[in-house]
Amino acid sequence: MTQAPILEIRGVSKAFGPVKALSDVRFELRRGEIHALCGENGAGKSTLMNILAGVLQPSDGEIHLDGKRVTIPSPAAAQRLGIGLVHQEIALCPDATVAENIYMAAINARRAPLMNFQKLYVEAQKVMDRLAPIPVRTRVADLSISNQQLVEIAKALTLDCKVLMLDEPTAALTESEAQRLFSIVRGLQQRGISVVYISHRMAEIFSLCDRVTVFRDGQYVATDRIADVSPDDVVRKMVGREITQLYPDKLAEAPGRVLLSVKGLSDSDCFSNVDLVLRAGEILGIGGLIGAGRSEIAQTICGLRPATAGRVEIDGKPQRIRNYSDAVKAGLVYLSEDRKGSGVFLDMPISVNISALDLSKVTSLGMLNRRAEDRQASELTKRLGVRMSGIGAAVSTLSGGNQQKVAIAKQLSVDPRVILMDEPTRGIDVGAKVEIHRLLRQLAAKGVGVVVISSELPELIGLCDRVMVVREGRIAGELDAEALGEEAIMRLASGVKNPSTQQAAHVA
Repeated sequence: MTQAPILEIRGVSKAFGPVKALSDVRFELRRGEIHALCGENGAGKSTLMNILAGVLQPSDGEIHLDGKRVTIPSPAAAQRLGIGLVHQEIALCPDATVAENIYMAAINARRAPLMNFQKLYVEAQKVMDRLAPIPVRTRVADLSISNQQLVEIAKALTLDCKVLMLDEPTAALTESEAQRLFSIVRGLQQRGISVVYISHRMAEIFSLCDRVTVFRDGQYVATDRIADVSPDDVVRKMVGREITQLYPDKLAEAPGRVLLSVKGLSDSDCFSNVDLVLRAGEILGIGGLIGAGRSEIAQTICGLRPATAGRVEIDGKPQRIRNYSDAVKAGLVYLSEDRKGSGVFLDMPISVNISALDLSKVTSLGMLNRRAEDRQASELTKRLGVRMSGIGAAVSTLSGGNQQKVAIAKQLSVDPRVILMDEPTRGIDVGAKVEIHRLLRQLAAKGVGVVVISSELPELIGLCDRVMVVREGRIAGELDAEALGEEAIMRLASGVKNPSTQQAAHVA
């Protein structure tokens, strides 16, 4: 890293109608530097990255690259200047192959009438293998969310970048995939490429980055060398207040009646013979490695995937759940890990999103009652603390964390008896995480059954009263609050046992 800046942002502002996303911010990126950009959801981080990538145009301010003032009117112009962006939200063509997505920009720029697909596949596989052995002839739509994220990163690696911006690049990755990405980022740094790294994960920032800049409420707060600050310092600057407790107090008394009982549940290919019990007042966690079958189990319980065996009971009553509509009627809802794909309707208003799960609550004599819909949306967005210009705003205008709150509000609109949450805080800042964790505990205290699937071990340990661990489609074991720990969870998830774990866990 050299002291000479390759990129300077001076006094940049951006407004969306009455909402100011950025106000007179500054940012400096040095050559060969990995520079973290932190802030709560809605702080303006992604807005600035989209300005640098040519997706948005600033309302005011200057951008200097290599000491020269530049304008970036389009994504193509950004690429020509040597600026690449890996978006937080996956932006691939689902019906195209991995190889076609990786080289989409090159394909669009070429003039030859015929494409040498064999060469394309060979070159794309070389790039893909640096991250993961994903066959590049595969359709993107057939990949998991984590593998789609790896394709996004592989696509950026093909660009001849001076500046590479990574927006929450590890949100959907396993630990091994994330470590492979870190190795690649360090390699890019050694080649003189400058990296802007956006993440809410402090451990990543403090192990990978040289400096950190904090934004809050669309304004610049501070820039520090990583060696000069602590994670707590960064969090305080992000939220503007002291966060004394990341997780709410756990259940202090014995849980109540059985709310949800799943016995012998199996599907055709992902999991088999799953038993699960959730009691009133507790939060049940489901852990395990990505690909172990966690999401598939939850989706099958809710009728989103067909079951081949097993039964589901709610409050002791057997349920015939043939599809998701049956699940909602039974009081069972599911929050998808794929916020953009199946969590919210991005181009529709917040109020319409929230009412979409059950229109009967906002209809009268078969007609939609807009006032009732708006009243419902106002109550739930206030309860969840959604930052917005109004309930009529499109969900796409919200930050990622506020989009997630709208997705949760949609589930709560039907007054569920049991809610299954798949990665409920993925890509959300520490302040919003605290709010959602407290909300889940409040729901559990009021008698709503809460199941949380999470890849973040601290979240499972800090939030849940009990954790079931899934390995290769089967329940590998169950850990109560006293036995919960990262090592215990990982031993069950990976199949490595020791005597203490076997005593603490009920191993299947």
